[in-house]
Amino acid sequence: RPRHVLSHAEEQDPDVQRVHGKRGVTAAMAPKKDGAEKKKKKGGLKKSEPAMDAFDEPEHVIVRPDNQLVLTEKELDEEITKQLTANNPNAPANLARYNEKERAFKFEPTVDQLVVHYAVDGFLLHNESDEAARQVALEELEAKTMAEWVASIDPAAAKKAKEAEEGAEAGAEGADAGADGGDAAKEGDADADANAGEDADVPTGDDSKQLRNQFNFADRASQTVNNPMRDRESETEPPATSAFSESATQWAIYDAYMEDQERMALQREIQKKNKLAAKEGGKKDKTNEALPVKQKKPELMAGAPMTKAVRVMERMVNQNSYDDIAQDFKYWEDQSDQFREGEGTLLPLWKFYNEKAKRRHVTAICWNPEYTDLFAVGYGSFDFVKQMSGLICCYSLKNPSHPEYAFTTESGVMCLDFHPSHSSLLAVGLYDGSVLVYDVRNKMNRPIRQCDVKTGKHTDPVWQVKWQPRDVSEKDLVFTSVSSDGRVTRWTMSKSELVYQDVMELKLVADAEVGDDENRDARPPDVGDGPDDDAALGSLAGGCCIDFNKEFDHLFVVGTEEGRVHKCSTAYNSQYLETYAGHHMAVYTVKWNEHHPRAFLSASADWTVKLWDHGFAKPAMSFDLNSAVGDVAWSPLSTTTFAAVTSDGKVHVYDLHENKHEPMCEQKIVRKAKLTKIAFNPVHPVILVGDDRGCVTSLKLSPNLRKGDNDPARLEALVEVALKGEE
Repeated sequence: RPRHVLSHAEEQDPDVQRVHGKRGVTAAMAPKKDGAEKKKKKGGLKKSEPAMDAFDEPEHVIVRPDNQLVLTEKELDEEITKQLTANNPNAPANLARYNEKERAFKFEPTVDQLVVHYAVDGFLLHNESDEAARQVALEELEAKTMAEWVASIDPAAAKKAKEAEEGAEAGAEGADAGADGGDAAKEGDADADANAGEDADVPTGDDSKQLRNQFNFADRASQTVNNPMRDRESETEPPATSAFSESATQWAIYDAYMEDQERMALQREIQKKNKLAAKEGGKKDKTNEALPVKQKKPELMAGAPMTKAVRVMERMVNQNSYDDIAQDFKYWEDQSDQFREGEGTLLPLWKFYNEKAKRRHVTAICWNPEYTDLFAVGYGSFDFVKQMSGLICCYSLKNPSHPEYAFTTESGVMCLDFHPSHSSLLAVGLYDGSVLVYDVRNKMNRPIRQCDVKTGKHTDPVWQVKWQPRDVSEKDLVFTSVSSDGRVTRWTMSKSELVYQDVMELKLVADAEVGDDENRDARPPDVGDGPDDDAALGSLAGGCCIDFNKEFDHLFVVGTEEGRVHKCSTAYNSQYLETYAGHHMAVYTVKWNEHHPRAFLSASADWTVKLWDHGFAKPAMSFDLNSAVGDVAWSPLSTTTFAAVTSDGKVHVYDLHENKHEPMCEQKIVRKAKLTKIAFNPVHPVILVGDDRGCVTSLKLSPNLRKGDNDPARLEALVEVALKGEE
């Protein structure tokens, strides 16, 4: 029905109202005759007046709500800015997450406010989109191509289709004209106009181009032909089977072995004949040649003699550059030691640093047993959050500027050790639990032996590896590793791989099994809560360090994260020979004395270094260093001298024969860094200390710090006196 046109029945109904407009609410009604109302009041109409004309313009009255504000023009012109925020009332406002970096719970500053009330996937495309335009163009192209194909096959049918299309277009134009005529007839009869409007709304011609809704969407659909399913079956005869049996006897095995040996000998003979034939053929070819073949001369700058000459030249240049340090290394003696008894000093010499070792900790230092100027340094990280690749550098005192050899590993290096007899073999333990064996003579950056998950790899970091000296008759080389997974593993170097064997599983020991009741009550509660502790059931103690006795190679001591030190034997893997409870925190280092078979040292994070006699469960002596002890080492120059490094950057040197209570030297080596490792040179009075910034510093002992000899009776007397005093 055309807009603003009412039927005759609607015109006569006074209650009919229409609402028009966008901002206000308007009501349309028939105009009233004021004069007629006045005449009715006076007593009636004197003369009948014509009724309201149906084609008169309706009167628009603006209806205002009762609660609407009445604003002035100035207030209406005022611009008010409002900001609308869509916040989800059900979203949490106090959401907290655990921050691994800061190890604390932190509130989330932003919370997702998006709420999806309804979502559905449709198959409609907007009429103005690019994809809809491409689809319409494709349909037109298909229709045009089909019309051309029909015209080429049947011209008569194409002609009829063209006439039908023209007739449809003419009908569509007539329909449009009828619609215009209906609009012009609004001033006539209302019923006729309504019928004309209805006729105008009737779709004529092809209605595929008309829009189906007010959003101008284009429909698309496709239908494919599904291939019919077919079942195919086949039946085959089962393969023939036969049963056989044989007994493996000793003579049958021997006969098979001899046949295999004969076959291999025959193959070797054939290979020799082929080689001889090839050589004879090559000689004949050489005699037939008229001109001799020129041999290539070896390159002068890439040969071994040139490499050796360049290395010697580099060492000479470094010796000239560090001439004052070289002079101190050879000739320096602190003359003030003559006037101060019981005190000594450390003279800093070279510093060994590599750019590749930036942001890495010095995790291991080991001197080479054959070349006393060569030592290996392992770089890794003691912080489990900041792990990175590892690095191994072999330095020489003759060339402090650059390492002689360098190897990289995928995980951080935690420990390393040179073989005492084969000085080129270096055993390495990594943070990921792998153990490697390098041959430093090889120029290739890969180990000659490496374990994996199938060959007994540890599940936790390997904290220490130790070669075990073997007899000359034993060909296999053996070393032992200890890890936080509670395993003490022996590794044997076979021809092609590392063969492992678990020597000991470090089981947790309850407090009631160690020491007396007084010591148990004095220990902190975190060391252990007794045999009924459910957390200790089935779990293993984490091993941190290991060392073998120098006289009895089957005895070894292991330090654990719980503060225990266990004496074990390779012959008994079911239980400990002895357990020593003196530390309250993790034991980082245990070291047997080089010359005394009963004494060993232990260093812990509880700030103490303790001296033990392995026949007694109590420590003979205890030394408090006022900071966490990173490492401790015996001096090879004196039986009663040892040195330790602490996290405050100090080196403490003790000589028990001179002073059993105070260190002879307490010297700060680095600032704003922690010392992690220490190692004595086996021949020279030099020690190496490493810090957590990747730097290794060499220090020379003053004369007072290298007094004494290697007589084990001196240490034996000190230990006996200390144990009697404890009793």
